[in-house]
Amino acid sequence: MAAQLREALTRLTILRRKQVEARTGLARSTIYERIKTGTFPAPVSIGAKAVGWIEAEIEAWIAAQIQKSRKA
Repeated sequence: MAAQLREALTRLTILRRKQVEARTGLARSTIYERIKTGTFPAPVSIGAKAVGWIEAEIEAWIAAQIQKSRKA
């Protein structure tokens, strides 16, 4: 039960841009360029002038990038 709760909370964690940059290794401009082209998860609004990314979506994107690089 505790593991399920921990997993659910992780999936609902919102990351701020600097955290996303640190996890992905991408620069701010690259993140927004890829969002525009549909190749990176879009942020969610968390306030009038604030956005964040859902951690589970970022983790899934990272996993997909790893899988793509392993197939090449």
